[in-house]
Amino acid sequence: MPYSVTNSGYTATATIPTATTVGNATGLTEGADGGYRIQAGSAAARIDFTSEDVFRLQLAPTGTFTDPAGREMVPNPPSTIKSTREFDAGDYWAIASKDLTLRAYKSPLRFALYRADNRTLVWQETHGLTWTGDAMLQTLARGPQEQFYGAGEQNGSFSHRDQTVHVANSFNWNEGGYNNSQPFYLSSAGYGVFRNTFAPGVYDFGDPVRTSAQESRFDGYFMASPNAPDLKTVIGQYTDLVGKPFMPPVYGLEPGDSDCYLHNANRGERHTLDALKVADGYTANQTPLGWMLVNDGYGCGYENLQQVGQGLRDHNMQLGLWTSTGLPNQGDEVKAGVRVRKLDVGWVGPGYQFALDGCQQAYNGIEQNSDARGFVWLPVSWAGAQRCGVLWSGDQTGSYDYVKWQIPTYAGSTMSGIAYNTGDVGGIFGSDPKVETRDLQWKTFIPTIMTMDGWAQSDKQPWRFGEPYTSINNKYLQLKERLLPYLYTLAAQAHQSGVGAVRPLVLDYPNDPNTWGDAAKYEFLSGDSFLVAPVYDASETRNGIYLPAGTWVDYWTGKTYQGPTTINGYHAPLDTLPLFVKAGAIVPMWPQGTLSWQTRDTSRLDYDIYAQGDSQFTLYEDDGTTRAYQQGSSATQLVTVHATGQHGHGATQITVGPSNGAYAGKPAARAYEFSIHVGAAPAQVLLDGHPLPTGSWSWDSAAGVVHVTTPAQSTAAGFSLQLAGAGGLGR
Repeated sequence: MPYSVTNSGYTATATIPTATTVGNATGLTEGADGGYRIQAGSAAARIDFTSEDVFRLQLAPTGTFTDPAGREMVPNPPSTIKSTREFDAGDYWAIASKDLTLRAYKSPLRFALYRADNRTLVWQETHGLTWTGDAMLQTLARGPQEQFYGAGEQNGSFSHRDQTVHVANSFNWNEGGYNNSQPFYLSSAGYGVFRNTFAPGVYDFGDPVRTSAQESRFDGYFMASPNAPDLKTVIGQYTDLVGKPFMPPVYGLEPGDSDCYLHNANRGERHTLDALKVADGYTANQTPLGWMLVNDGYGCGYENLQQVGQGLRDHNMQLGLWTSTGLPNQGDEVKAGVRVRKLDVGWVGPGYQFALDGCQQAYNGIEQNSDARGFVWLPVSWAGAQRCGVLWSGDQTGSYDYVKWQIPTYAGSTMSGIAYNTGDVGGIFGSDPKVETRDLQWKTFIPTIMTMDGWAQSDKQPWRFGEPYTSINNKYLQLKERLLPYLYTLAAQAHQSGVGAVRPLVLDYPNDPNTWGDAAKYEFLSGDSFLVAPVYDASETRNGIYLPAGTWVDYWTGKTYQGPTTINGYHAPLDTLPLFVKAGAIVPMWPQGTLSWQTRDTSRLDYDIYAQGDSQFTLYEDDGTTRAYQQGSSATQLVTVHATGQHGHGATQITVGPSNGAYAGKPAARAYEFSIHVGAAPAQVLLDGHPLPTGSWSWDSAAGVVHVTTPAQSTAAGFSLQLAGAGGLGR
């Protein structure tokens, strides 16, 4: 097929190679390892079920299978199970596991996946696998309402129906870029596809769905949730293959700061020790900070590393380094106190395999030279990077448009098992104080954030713009610090399940069509308790806030809303982030005034509870920094709430279980302060059946909140609170 290409007056003729589609299948054989081979002329397909609901499908046009990816993306390739069975149904062969049935139609060879009943369709090819000399295409039927998500970080989007997304190397850091893309997508029909390749790809989610990779072989893992569609299960299956999100150190969930001190052309001659003056500023302004990068790897080196590291630790901060040229001195640097690494494209280059290797090398370098956990940031990655790094969206200029497109980007990344995806607060370039403040507000509710200073016209630490910005920024950063028990528990959950904290609404409300696309594009869930709807323009009014089914409570005013509903005209002055809490939420918090995980009051723990019906939350705790959790040094504490009736009818009971487990620094006892959102003032509050004295609890009628403070309770034993006469929040 000749076609004309014109570019600035240059005209040439290119030839598209003739495509070949797999032909008729001529035989199926089962191997001794439990795998199956299907011959179709010179081409061959291989099917290996690696679990009851995951299988690997390969097609080799020459009949010879290759595996160029090796163990890079799937470090521990699963073995083929031998419990499947095969039968001939005439026009197709069927390979069945306990949960799934894969049909291989014979004339021509096409595949279709059904559930165990061999009647409920999951997906089907409308055309056989097709290839040229350097590309392989799969074509699937699209369901009438089928939605598609994933493909890693896709800047500005999370939902891909009727869209074409690229899975490839990209240094476009703005909307439309895909520098942290991954060759994986999942469908609302309850299946996912992972192309086990480093080759660039194009995924067209039109009708039909056409997904291609730039190599003349097919190698894909297909997974499906058993029994019924479940997006979280599919994300878990994918991360079972490429690796679960790493467990971050607790200081990694505190804000970070990055600047170039030695030989910074934008700031004049400075020295690495000048970083301690910035640390002084954070401390003086009571602005939480967990870590600091003190170089940039692009000619801005470092000096006096041990002295700088000690000075930062004196401020309860960790030392980090940025590299663009490799890690030749990593052992000495980690021994000098480096606990954070940021990689960059100057080192990674065009190779995604190199990016993965670099991420793992940096991660391992921290762990092999200290007792700390690896904590690495990188801006270019591929499938598997979630097991070793925070994915960073790159260099942008701060603007309201930047604030806007980041929202679906980071929520959408969660659909590919990426638990930590972020961008600079206010961008690396530009320094608009209102944009900085609006961007910082909503990033309170994503796990990992960083300010980038030294590249804009002026420094951008949270206090640099003066009032009212300093107070507003501190309000949110101090709230983030208090929320670390909640966020850290979500990190532990992600490490087990693959599902991160920052979620598009569809992940928790998949049956609500309003969550599938644009109606909920610019909001997200932080865990299952908070709904965040950032302000992304210069106004003080937020329109189009969609609240799904359930009762939702305005975090600032206590006003309740019954979903599903859409809020327009929400008043959001500069100090107000539209923020809603789902009724039933149980949110653990550190005490008011906490500025660092290291200086927190471990003798007290707070809970913010929105009582309605029955709910529960399991708090996760460990030492926060070492790898002792891998050997079981951790503890969990179950909290349940049972609220009968509503408003002034009924009662609310809170049961706090014992803290099960042990870790270094675990308190033997602690007091608790509860803020309990209920429908009416309780007649009395009982602790284990005994009335608490009046001074131990109070009723805030304006907010509808009961405040309860308990005496110190042994963490080895549980206790209960009863609020007689105070039913749950109204529905």
